[in-house]
Amino acid sequence: MIKVADRIIDMGLGAGEQGGRVIFSGTLAELTQDPRSLTAKYLRDELAIPVPATRRKPTNQKLKVLGASEHNLKDVDVEIPLGLLTCVTGVSGSGKSTLVHDVIYAALKKTKGDWDRRVGKHRKLEGAEFVTDVVLVDQAPIGRTPRSNPVTYLKAFDPIRELFATTKDARARGLTASHFSFNVPGGRCEACEGEGEVKVEMQFLADVFVPCDQCEGKRFKSQVLDVKYRGRSVDQVLDTTVREALTFFSSSPKVLRRLQVLDEIGLGYLRLGQPATTLSGGEAQRIKIAAHLSSHSGDRVLYILDEPTTGLHFDDIAKLLAAFRKLLQAGHTLLVIEHNLDVIKTADWVVDLGPEGGEEGGQLIASGTPEQISTVGSSHTGRYLRDVLAVGRVNAYGAARPQ
Repeated sequence: MIKVADRIIDMGLGAGEQGGRVIFSGTLAELTQDPRSLTAKYLRDELAIPVPATRRKPTNQKLKVLGASEHNLKDVDVEIPLGLLTCVTGVSGSGKSTLVHDVIYAALKKTKGDWDRRVGKHRKLEGAEFVTDVVLVDQAPIGRTPRSNPVTYLKAFDPIRELFATTKDARARGLTASHFSFNVPGGRCEACEGEGEVKVEMQFLADVFVPCDQCEGKRFKSQVLDVKYRGRSVDQVLDTTVREALTFFSSSPKVLRRLQVLDEIGLGYLRLGQPATTLSGGEAQRIKIAAHLSSHSGDRVLYILDEPTTGLHFDDIAKLLAAFRKLLQAGHTLLVIEHNLDVIKTADWVVDLGPEGGEEGGQLIASGTPEQISTVGSSHTGRYLRDVLAVGRVNAYGAARPQ
């Protein structure tokens, strides 16, 4: 889409505090000459998502769906190798969502006793015993109020509140860890109930949210804000970026363990208390992945993602793939519905449906590695993969790898 646009406006340089500026405005030819633009670096292949030099190999542990016939699926038998990244591909309407959501997800949930709705038609599901749980990771918000934020979602705020409660000032005031929570009465500002802003109803217009005049947007009562941990109040800590917090809490392993993952998957620019209502879908999705990575539960989970690259920049996709690799290293399985060739070419296994959409779809065209799919003449995905794999092999050695 960028390459066929008449005019391109590029924002950056980075995300969060590092963004918010117009880096470039002009034509594609002019953009590719811009030295500052991260977008231009990907278009020039200075940066690229490379084709993996090696792929993970399937083991004997597989999830097998036999006779899937929901909607337009035509008695499809599918194997999903466990411990790998599998992409489900095909044109729109080919049956991808039906297979993954209505059959695989619902059937697995039912075997775990966590599904009371209808399951898509299929004859049999095998291999469920190899999976502890199945989790759908979407781009829905992590919360719908300003009280929801990255640090609470990752449960990193609990040990932070405990640190504040152990200070000399907190003990002298009789404050406990609960007083440093904006989710319960006690230490929070009751005028805004810890949200830091209040809603002004405009009747026939959209409601307006303004900073709370009681706490000035700081969420807490003054006696709580007077307590300092290493020179900072709880409000100042919440206004700290993840990357800054890693240094500030360097002596607190409980906090570090939960925040380190956010930085590793490219979200170090987020503020700890950044309201969930201001996060993008891609940011919300990566925060959910970080929450699972920081849990260290030892479970073998099947994670399902439906077109996770929607709305993401090249560099965001690179960071998402880094998060995928961490989930795989932890022993989990990824099942991803995807059209983006940068993701498909990095998959260990591909399940391609088609050949077309609607009644002309619903068939298993091919399954195998991206290289194997690229040799299937009847696969639309394979046709596009051929060129991408050829170019990707060059980029794997000739271009800088995204960090």
